[in-house]
Amino acid sequence: MAEEPPPQGGTLRLPSYTPSNIVPAPNPPFPAPALLAPATPGGSVEGAAAKAHPVGRPKICLVLSGGGARGAAHIGVLKVLEELRVPVDCIAGTSMGSLVGGAYASGMSIPDMEELVGGLSTSAIFKERPPRQDLAIRRKLDDHTNLFTPEIGVRSDGLLLPKGAVSGVQLETVLRKLANTPGYRNFDTLPIPYRAVATDLVAGTAVVFTEGELANVMRASMSVPGAVAPTEYQGKLLVDGGLTDNLPVDVARAMGADIVIAVNLGTPLMKREDLTSLIGVTSQMLNILTEQNVRASLASLRPSDILILPELGEFSAGDFDHLPKTIPIGEEAARRQHARLAELSIPPDEYATLRAAQRNLSPPDLRPVDEIRFAPMERVSPAFAAATMETHPGEPISQATLDRDMRRLFGTGDFEHVNYRFLEEPGKRVLGVEAIEKSYGPNYLRFGLGLSSDFRGDAYFNLLASYRRTWINSLGAEWRTDAQVGQTSSLTSEFYQPLDTRQRFFIAPRFELERRPVNVFSGSQRIAQYDLRRTDLALDVGTQITKYGEGRLGFVLGHQNASLSTGPAFLSPGNESTERRAFTARVLVDQVDSINFPRFGYGATMNVYSSQGALGATDTYTKGDLTATYAHSFGNNTINLGVRAGSNLGGPALPPYAMFQWGGFLQQSGYSTGQLIGGNIQFARLVYYNKLVRQTFLEGVYAGFSLEAGRVGAPLVPGNPTGLLKSGSAFLGLDSPIGPFYLAYGRAAGGSYAFYLFLGKP
Repeated sequence: MAEEPPPQGGTLRLPSYTPSNIVPAPNPPFPAPALLAPATPGGSVEGAAAKAHPVGRPKICLVLSGGGARGAAHIGVLKVLEELRVPVDCIAGTSMGSLVGGAYASGMSIPDMEELVGGLSTSAIFKERPPRQDLAIRRKLDDHTNLFTPEIGVRSDGLLLPKGAVSGVQLETVLRKLANTPGYRNFDTLPIPYRAVATDLVAGTAVVFTEGELANVMRASMSVPGAVAPTEYQGKLLVDGGLTDNLPVDVARAMGADIVIAVNLGTPLMKREDLTSLIGVTSQMLNILTEQNVRASLASLRPSDILILPELGEFSAGDFDHLPKTIPIGEEAARRQHARLAELSIPPDEYATLRAAQRNLSPPDLRPVDEIRFAPMERVSPAFAAATMETHPGEPISQATLDRDMRRLFGTGDFEHVNYRFLEEPGKRVLGVEAIEKSYGPNYLRFGLGLSSDFRGDAYFNLLASYRRTWINSLGAEWRTDAQVGQTSSLTSEFYQPLDTRQRFFIAPRFELERRPVNVFSGSQRIAQYDLRRTDLALDVGTQITKYGEGRLGFVLGHQNASLSTGPAFLSPGNESTERRAFTARVLVDQVDSINFPRFGYGATMNVYSSQGALGATDTYTKGDLTATYAHSFGNNTINLGVRAGSNLGGPALPPYAMFQWGGFLQQSGYSTGQLIGGNIQFARLVYYNKLVRQTFLEGVYAGFSLEAGRVGAPLVPGNPTGLLKSGSAFLGLDSPIGPFYLAYGRAAGGSYAFYLFLGKP
């Protein structure tokens, strides 16, 4: 079909997909229709035939504008339309209007919509990562450090930042709940025919979706530039549709609307005194662009059309923490048009039949696929991506499994965005997966910070930097180097080489440098401080247990030096140098939803270090320790159980430099950090915390307490506490974007107490 110039406003329309309009190509990754076709002037319906329309009444199309968090007011308008029995035959929406419109068009009831938006928040919508349990284990290990900055891409042409403050994957998780119809759909086959508008960031034109996976289409329509990363779709870079067509009246006309009910939320311009930053100026520019195209849409309304204007005042487009407050405002605005809307009312029986049909959504097509095909990727191996998925050719499609596959692919840390579609080819059904690699990769830099104080004159800090090179070869080799300066200074560099496509097995040579102080106490009095320096070369072989954990066996060759920094001369170590030769083993399981304040899940780590004098080590001994945690929540209340046990495993006792150092917040609270040093340890604790408030920029604000009991045997210094040690703490915690923050008080039986302040892991 020859292309015609696009109509006024530059709107382009994505055609409906049918097998007959596939254009074959040599080994095509995605047999697909022509990407874009121009909208047809005059309001004809394109693509699949529109649903049959009752003869004798006008076709009514609802047009819902964008407006961010203000868009929940659309739900109030829908409530009034249902009360007045106004039929809605088609819906066109932009940005937040595409969300509400898509949910309603796919058959979601208004009470369900109200319940869903009532549970939303800024953090729930714009949190960067998918659920932590779905992350690859190597990305979970990042959480055990104090790194907090976003990844910064490192390339030969300089440093690059992500395209948006967030990737939008968590947003899509929310959108899948709004999208009452999972899977790839032709939008003319929804209970109410539907269109969503996005903007082509390169061409500067509007793009109208007539088909797609509804959640992904909604996400593209509301990808606010600078806030949410653009969406890749068939080679197009798409952002918020409000930039080009925020009130898509023209789209409704193209769907065959005789009467348009347009709901314009407005885009209030910021006042001069608010334009004090780059962000403010940028937001104002976007608002101006939006208002200009809205004026054109308003000018196109006919006398028979109805315009509804919710008076939202200063309610912020970014206030997703109070969405339900706008619903009554939408109701009130619609009631002001009661007389005109009532003219469109149809008889109760006819309306009930219509709504029953519009709530009756045909089930998704879950037939098995014959092939899973990935769009071309520059670095990531398609075989690895396929191995990450639980969906396989020849097996029935499970929507829950497919959604989980998309989260797991994103959880590898290699992609900006992950999408899918079903393709019907002659004699073959294909699941096409479009996994978009990070444009600012494959090498990344991150930074971190840790601070602590005991309010007794000891304050410490650690600055961290991590540089990670990924996909060095086709099996996904990764070279990571971490550096830290401060109380503990260290340098660790590991080359992680998978041995198979699924990355189940790996080999990992590693180099480590560390220098840290070790405080020695007699009772509560610090009597000495040692300067401990260590250099290690290590080689591990291991296996990844999918997303659950990993196991390693290794060998360490190194050297350690300990010298007395402060304290009496008689405490100076006799032999300052120690040779290290040891076999090592580690098993790690990590299925908690958060490292900082876990609310659900479990985790455990077991380490064994077997020093071999026969291989040149200064001492022969075997040291083992186990740490485990389990968390469960009831509403805002969480119970977190933890245990720690460690000892020599038969044979000689542990030498002084290999003993366990314990004490501090949640580690026998009430004692100073590191106050307890001994040859074995048994410890258990119960921690309770309550999530007090939900804040826009905080994961949570918590208050809680701990009950702890433990024993540190074979103490390094005679006279240190032995026997059963009982302690507890009370704390206030913030799960902030720069790491967890704690302010705590701990007390131990016998009168020992301590105050703690931490930024970062305690």
